[in-house]
Amino acid sequence: MGQNSATCNEKTRIDEVGITTDSLTSRTGLTFLVHYLEAIDIYSLLERYFGGVRESAKGIPVKEAFKQLICFFVDGTYLHLTRFDELAKDSGYAKAIETSAGGIASSYQMNRFLKKFSYLRNFLFRRLLQDFFLWRLKAVKPEVILLDLDTMVMDNDTAKKREGVKPTYKNVLGFQPLQLKWGPYFVDAVFRGGSKHSNHGHTVVKMVKHVVEKVRCEYDKEVPIVLTADIGFFDQVNFQTFEELGIGYVIGGKLYSDIEERVDKMPQGRWTTLEKSDGRVYKLLSFTDKRGSWEKGRRAIYTRLVDEGNLRPLRFAQNRKLYYTNLGTPEEVNSLLIKADKGNWLTSKGIVNLAHGRGDDERTHRCLKEFGTEKLPFKKFEPNTAFYFIMVFSLNLEEAFKRDVTAEGIPPVCYPHTFKRRFIDVAGKVVKTSGYLVLKMTKAVWDRLNVPEVWKRVNSPPAISLGAT
Repeated sequence: MGQNSATCNEKTRIDEVGITTDSLTSRTGLTFLVHYLEAIDIYSLLERYFGGVRESAKGIPVKEAFKQLICFFVDGTYLHLTRFDELAKDSGYAKAIETSAGGIASSYQMNRFLKKFSYLRNFLFRRLLQDFFLWRLKAVKPEVILLDLDTMVMDNDTAKKREGVKPTYKNVLGFQPLQLKWGPYFVDAVFRGGSKHSNHGHTVVKMVKHVVEKVRCEYDKEVPIVLTADIGFFDQVNFQTFEELGIGYVIGGKLYSDIEERVDKMPQGRWTTLEKSDGRVYKLLSFTDKRGSWEKGRRAIYTRLVDEGNLRPLRFAQNRKLYYTNLGTPEEVNSLLIKADKGNWLTSKGIVNLAHGRGDDERTHRCLKEFGTEKLPFKKFEPNTAFYFIMVFSLNLEEAFKRDVTAEGIPPVCYPHTFKRRFIDVAGKVVKTSGYLVLKMTKAVWDRLNVPEVWKRVNSPPAISLGAT
């Protein structure tokens, strides 16, 4: 077949390069994000908590500082403060995030802004995260709330000396914040030095108690809440607190020698089998265990991995775990779970599946590390705390944006780099016509992202605004 003559004669080779005065941007996706931030009324909440950071008219406005920091993290090209000096020279970027010419902060301005955060101001970030959590609860309306508690090591081994950087259990120098999560969102966090172990002090008890009370008071006083955590939080004080709060828990336990001796004597009829979709097979044993200093016995689930799918390890080499829980007991949370159609969570298989589901919750940690950076920019602890919290809050906003705006075109359960490549890193051109600023992009991008629907969603405020929480 002959080729079209126009196609054959089309010139494809570029002979020269030059400079354009057009307002071009490679971060078109940030424009939609900025409109979403306005729609959910985030800035009134930020002004309420941090309006006092700007002590004079000379500094960058609080709204503008937070908007630029959130876009800085979502963009994620280069997470050093000197990136702001590069962005200040890019008029296309300024127009994409709807900032006036010359309005992009310099690295010096951002440095000064973040250094104004004291211990008391940084504490307000925890309230900000909790307000965000309540907002998502009211938007999603879950019948059951499944929380996960864990620490995350931030490797600063190769960074210059930082206040709070200490040896961690992963044998690197760094920080180790304590983080409470609900699905892809961070509910609460405490930024800590690397030497603080999982259950350090009374932080866990105070954090969980405060969040549960806030849910009961401002969302639903009867919604069942279940908390999962690893062996680092194995402590009778934690168990007692969770029981007094009326929440369920599944927490890893220590395999003491007397427990091993006890389960070895159990008849085969007491064991149940759990088969996973990936071919793994577990043997489960449920019993009541009471440690020496405990006031009462608690339900324990012992698991043994007998088949890894393509390998059946000998008994001495089988992976063994122990979980303590109050699910499947007479406590009130169990009747609430049955009412919410989660009766399967009360069985041995359901409890072990909840414990195994922590892998999905730890994905949130991986997302944070990919979204942001482990190495923090300041030598002092307080500005690093502010940097960390803004990074965490920015990830929360991105996750909400993926579910509220782009879920039909891009699966919400995707890593930050994937979302950045598919949505944020899109070429566009800002033109002015008849007094309007218009963001233009190619027809292929327009159709792929279904831009009319995305534009409609980012400009439609949700039924409950974040600023109203």
